Amino acid sequence: MNDAAPAAAPLAPCAAHDERSRGRRHPEPRPELRGEFQRDRDRIIHSNAFRRLVYKTQVFVNHEGDLYRTRITHSIEVAQIARSAAIALRLNEALTEAICLAHDLGHTPFGHAGQDALNECMRDYGGFEHNLQSLRVVDELEERYAEFSGLNLTFECREGILKHCSVHHARELGELGERFLKRQQPGLEAQIANLADEIAYNNHDVDDGLRAQLLTVEALRASRMFRRQHEAVAARYPDLSERRLVHEIIRRMINHIVLDLIRTTQSRLAQAKPASIEEVRALSKPLAALSDECREEHLELKELLREQVYRHYKVLRMTAKARRVVHELFDAFFKDVTLMPPEHREQALKAEAANSNTGRARTVADYIAGMTDRYAILEHRRLFEPSERT
Repeated sequence: MNDAAPAAAPLAPCAAHDERSRGRRHPEPRPELRGEFQRDRDRIIHSNAFRRLVYKTQVFVNHEGDLYRTRITHSIEVAQIARSAAIALRLNEALTEAICLAHDLGHTPFGHAGQDALNECMRDYGGFEHNLQSLRVVDELEERYAEFSGLNLTFECREGILKHCSVHHARELGELGERFLKRQQPGLEAQIANLADEIAYNNHDVDDGLRAQLLTVEALRASRMFRRQHEAVAARYPDLSERRLVHEIIRRMINHIVLDLIRTTQSRLAQAKPASIEEVRALSKPLAALSDECREEHLELKELLREQVYRHYKVLRMTAKARRVVHELFDAFFKDVTLMPPEHREQALKAEAANSNTGRARTVADYIAGMTDRYAILEHRRLFEPSERT
């Protein structure tokens, strides 16, 4: 009897191959006994920014409940979905996972409310966008290695992290920004990671919305995707408790949409027949996609969540408080950088000397973006509540 695991299928020609990587910003010897993209993934997991994601909001502020998703659990769920698709499509699993684990490293505390508030604060200084900040984290802000700042990730991983970029910023990014100027695509691993992000947050926000009692099963039946799975599960397991019913429905919804992603992408690959990652990049539209029907149902569920969860008055109260905290922290630190811890104060003064108020503002934004929810709340109390110890 042979107990050996089956050999992994060879990578597709259009996948990202370690030996053909465009390399790193700072040349390094090849890693021993692991691939270039495995090294990327390992560096991300060991980074300070990754660990901080455990206390950063997805939708519900971390201290509101122990079982709600945070940025780190979201990133892990995205990676799980994307890895499944990557393996089925014979893409580079390690690169796909690395992109997923890194895609939110630059996210602010308090989720999108924090990002929007920080962008408002930075309006006169280049703005703030979490994809660009994630790139800034891995390129500059992490301090772990003797020979370079940042994590010195491969081009392919950095390409995947940068999902969106304005033309203005793209011009400043050199080779990494070219695809935004030429309206081209990233590699397939990055495309899969992007779709896995959408799939993950749509489905886990259903779970968290029900747990927070902002949603009901009956309300969710307005979504075709949810209703179809609800009817199938209820018919097969009529005595199932609601909690187990919900988990079974969500499990099936994820399975349905991931299978659709794989099959639709396989069909598009069969038509396009890209012979390399460069041919994938040269296309005007992504190859990874959902079918039209599945995409429509996915967007229908997303709109239901927007109306019933993201715009729920309890969530809006939290986002209003979050925006106020971020605005007030930024205003205080920008006006007086000596209020920041010494290492951030020194960085702000150096940046100001090099780039005036824009440099000062960017350093303040770096400090705030790196905060966890609870650290931001604590800093706000230290600054504005007289009884709070500094």
